[in-house]
Amino acid sequence: MRLLIIGGSAFLGRALAQEALDAGHEVTVFNRGRTAPDVPGVRSVRGDRESRPDLGRLAAEGPWDAIVDTSGYVPQTVGASVRALADQAAAYVFMSTINVFPDWPATPITDASPVHDCSPDAGPDDGDYGTLKAGCERVVVRDFPGRALSLRLGLLLGPHEDIGRLPALLLRIADAGPTRDLRVLAPGDPGSPLRPIDVRDIAQFTLGAIGQGLTGPYTVAGTPANASTYGELLQACITATGSAARLDWVDADFLRNQDVEAWTELPIWIPPGEVPWSVDTSRAEAAGLRCRPLRETVQDTWAWLAADDGQVRRSYQPKRPHGLSEDKERALFAAWDAAKTPSREADPAS
Repeated sequence: MRLLIIGGSAFLGRALAQEALDAGHEVTVFNRGRTAPDVPGVRSVRGDRESRPDLGRLAAEGPWDAIVDTSGYVPQTVGASVRALADQAAAYVFMSTINVFPDWPATPITDASPVHDCSPDAGPDDGDYGTLKAGCERVVVRDFPGRALSLRLGLLLGPHEDIGRLPALLLRIADAGPTRDLRVLAPGDPGSPLRPIDVRDIAQFTLGAIGQGLTGPYTVAGTPANASTYGELLQACITATGSAARLDWVDADFLRNQDVEAWTELPIWIPPGEVPWSVDTSRAEAAGLRCRPLRETVQDTWAWLAADDGQVRRSYQPKRPHGLSEDKERALFAAWDAAKTPSREADPAS
């Protein structure tokens, strides 16, 4: 199979390129060459998807059996790519997000849940991330009729993660080393559910979906069979890093009152009451979606960060900072310790 990946050098696109190469497919990637080195073995076409001449040069490199768009965020921009390449591929796969569902994460969602109302011609200022992604889905369906597949992705983890979530947890826990007794703040309940998905499992599902000729929208997230907990996630980080870190579980209600940002300062953690993992993946599972254990994802992500004698770890720069600063974590522990200590009542005999 001949495959074109728009993007293809970082995280999701990288995993897809590597998976396709490993399966014996011919892979072309189209990007500006600024984010990360391309996977060895791909054919690289440099250009900007917002440039009509660059898209024209890319179209001349076709045809392909399928195009996978891993870097589309604005309907106007995605539409230009779709129209330029409409005659050069049998299928167009758009990597979308479960953020297209306006009711998520407040209520459970299925493939049939309503999505944001967004024009297929919307520009960058016409909505937020999830809204614009919904518009991108519409422009692909409109301008690549009958050949469009939209994958609405859940939380992605795995090697080469450029977002910063799992790496932040691993790097913090690794600070303890094998002997240092490091107290690490762990939020809420260790039994809090998690259903992330390894980016490599998305890559495998994508290639299988192309092979089956699937079209339409599919929700692709961690499956119920692969559900885990926050406690298991942090313990997997300790095991992977060989750390002597000591987890101290801090009450969720206490954290709510301490000006702490869930999900960013406390990576991958959501306070009780929201249902971000209530996602119906049964249709994708019927089409072949399978998810590896979370501990494997954690182990392989740490192996990537520790590669080259720790060079990757030392030079790692996420798209957005995640995790608590040492000063803030220290202040939170001080407040938590004080809250747990009973106040001394006045002596009635005094």
